[in-house]
Amino acid sequence: MSKVCQITGKHVITGNKVSHSNRKTRRTFAPNLQDRKYFIPEENRSVDLRVSVAGMRTIDKIGISAALKQAKAKGYL
Repeated sequence: MSKVCQITGKHVITGNKVSHSNRKTRRTFAPNLQDRKYFIPEENRSVDLRVSVAGMRTIDKIGISAALKQAKAKGYL
């Protein structure tokens, strides 16, 4: 399963791990993804989403149907 948020589009990015001696090696930064089930009252059904915690806050703020519409417009779904 890919590590991409279905609401915000956050994904894995890469950077450097820097040791105490200042040596740099590549590492990855993964988003904080959670598997959640949301109920859509307008369609009387539930959907399973893989969302970041920032995506959960977005859903809490604007609602699930508006968040899904916004994600589809941006191409995340």
